[in-house]
Amino acid sequence: MACKLTVSSINELGYREFIVRFGNVVEGNSLCAAAVWSRRPFSSFENFVGTMCQFIDDLPQDGKAGILRSFLDLTARWESLSCDSQREQTETGIRKLINDEEFLRLKHYTTLYREKFGFTFVICARLHDTKDSVLEKVLERLKNNENQELETGIEEVKKIMILRMKDLVDDCQTSKL
Repeated sequence: MACKLTVSSINELGYREFIVRFGNVVEGNSLCAAAVWSRRPFSSFENFVGTMCQFIDDLPQDGKAGILRSFLDLTARWESLSCDSQREQTETGIRKLINDEEFLRLKHYTTLYREKFGFTFVICARLHDTKDSVLEKVLERLKNNENQELETGIEEVKKIMILRMKDLVDDCQTSKL
């Protein structure tokens, strides 16, 4: 992994470099990073995270659903996933389903989910110890209504985003404005 950036160095990044570094913290949505770039300077890592979260929270419902639709299904072809998603799913063991039956069950549940809600099931895989906990969550969340699930899905997106930002930023440093 590349050297972590300080908040001061983030504030000095040009637009293109900012997008290269942070364009996938919200999977497949470099627009989020593009919108936040103009809100620099950030006073701290927490301020940077808060700005990203606020941008997402301020989106209309359709915009939030669009973010959820941009995520690939957990059962998508491995090579179509981003490097970040591959690493996250490997750490959780989602890609090491013991047998075809478990994989088919997960695929069935995520298909039901997409048909019910119109967007992809998103979960912060890094916060789940086992593939079984992911299977349990998809079943549990299938019971939600669309508004509940839109909010739950967006909260999962923000968890993924924050962990990815922590991978890129030295969050112990603060900026000197």
